[in-house]
Amino acid sequence: AAAASSDSAAARPTPSSEASSKWLDAHYDPVANIHTFSACLALADLHGDGEYKLVVGDLGPGGGQPCLKVLKGPMVLTESPLPALPAAAATFLMEQHEPRTPALALASGPCVYIYKNLRPYFKFSLPQLPPNPLEQDLWNQAKEDRIDPLTLKEMLEGIREKAEVPLSVQSLRFLQLELSEMEAFVNQHKSKAIKRQTVITTMTTLKKNLADEDAMSCLVLGTENKELLVLDPEAFTVLTKMSLPSVPVFLEISGQFDVEFRLAAACRNGNIYILRRDSKHPKYCIELRAQPVGLVRVHKVLVVGSTQDSLHGFTHKGKKLWTVQMPAPILTMNLLEQRSRGLQAVMAGLANSEVRIYRDKALLNVIRTPDGVTSLCFGRYGREDNTLIMTTKGGGLIIKILKRTAVFVERGGEVGPPPAQSMKLSVPRKTRLYVDQTLREREAGTAMHRTFQTDLYLLRLRAARAYVQALESSLSPVSATAREPLKLHAVVQGLGPTFKLTLHLQNTSMARPIVGLLICFLYNQAFYALPRAFFKVPLLVPGLSYPLETFVESLSDKGISDSIKVLVLREGQAAPLLSAHVNMPVSEGLAAA
Repeated sequence: AAAASSDSAAARPTPSSEASSKWLDAHYDPVANIHTFSACLALADLHGDGEYKLVVGDLGPGGGQPCLKVLKGPMVLTESPLPALPAAAATFLMEQHEPRTPALALASGPCVYIYKNLRPYFKFSLPQLPPNPLEQDLWNQAKEDRIDPLTLKEMLEGIREKAEVPLSVQSLRFLQLELSEMEAFVNQHKSKAIKRQTVITTMTTLKKNLADEDAMSCLVLGTENKELLVLDPEAFTVLTKMSLPSVPVFLEISGQFDVEFRLAAACRNGNIYILRRDSKHPKYCIELRAQPVGLVRVHKVLVVGSTQDSLHGFTHKGKKLWTVQMPAPILTMNLLEQRSRGLQAVMAGLANSEVRIYRDKALLNVIRTPDGVTSLCFGRYGREDNTLIMTTKGGGLIIKILKRTAVFVERGGEVGPPPAQSMKLSVPRKTRLYVDQTLREREAGTAMHRTFQTDLYLLRLRAARAYVQALESSLSPVSATAREPLKLHAVVQGLGPTFKLTLHLQNTSMARPIVGLLICFLYNQAFYALPRAFFKVPLLVPGLSYPLETFVESLSDKGISDSIKVLVLREGQAAPLLSAHVNMPVSEGLAAA
């Protein structure tokens, strides 16, 4: 097991926090000089002795000295240099013979290096791509000295801007040279054949024909020329090739190659493409609003981390299930699988030096680290089944062991569906009346629809007629004509027998005043008496509301009320411009008397 040591006293938690934590601090080395990311970490029993080791594809400080490191506990067991920066690391079984020791695959540049027992075993190189014919013709002319280096540079730059087929590495290096270095470069390389080689961007494994843990697996490669390659685990030949609309950066696969599998590829264009065994092109597409920073499959849910500081859950058909907002940008993601308890969760390393563990959208645990975590790996390490390995921005190495008594419980107060949402409703059984009505609707559906449409048309006709009648008789308190845009509002105040009736008349035009208006009251003289039932309206300035007051005296002592009709007229016209019906209240003064 990993040795329980610590190089920094400040990194040790207090006894109380360690007792309440679910993790044991096994090792912390802030100067381990490991610079990598999650895709370049792998745990495997490389020698078949039951001692699991950590494989690291190290980028080196500043990406200048890439190497392959194998760690046993906190110590580096072996270290070997790499010709190019590593893209991914994976362990897989490539044969059925005993002893069943896994092989190590490391993707670097255009090659996959296979190691068995930590010794080089095989090197697979991606097939070369056909060069651009225009570029080939230019180098042939340079070989025959028909064009000078300056003309060659201008024409290659034109091809790079317009051609769909990218230039070779030789041409790209030539375009970066100064004028004084071009002629020597051309003389050195003009006799060499043009080669266009792609590189590997991501890699993962796929079970060949069995779902067992110790079954043979195929390597799946994602390349810079927007392709996915599936390699045979024994002969290392290309079994199948699939095309993508963009360059893949993250891969997640479930199933077996010979039976059925489903592949999810997160690409640089911000989309996730889903492919099946029988499809050479994507079957489904998930469009993200930001670039993906990680892709993890938890059971049947694809969990995607984006540059918008959020986690999203999708089905394999592209349906969005949930979204969780993170408190800081996501740096790395990986899967946490505790097989003894059947738990699968996603780990997300954040820029605020936290590692958050989620099951769906429920937060299970938060681990705080001394520095931002750049890579995560969970699994069997040494002889401990549940070990969490983290590397930090500064090149540090953190190893934690999950306590055997630790149980992840969803934290309270987290955003999520209420418990009532998961309760089943007691839906009543279908009654005989419901069945009879269903049969009736099925048999007479056409006639019922026609009757409904007829009633709907009649309702619309009656509403239109009533509206036209209101406009013609000026029953509306708002004028419908553009010549006299008026608005009338009436307010009744008082307990009785004398009421105060206030009319608020407003000119709603933009700039034209209105003159020559009259106010007329129509009422039952047996119930009410007004001092003035007819008077003129002063000039109405646009935009102002004019209060026009009068008094109404109730004459009835029987406790009944009536309505008073208010008409706004123009001199010389019989039809009113506006009308309003004022429902008078019951006179409480006469009723009390």
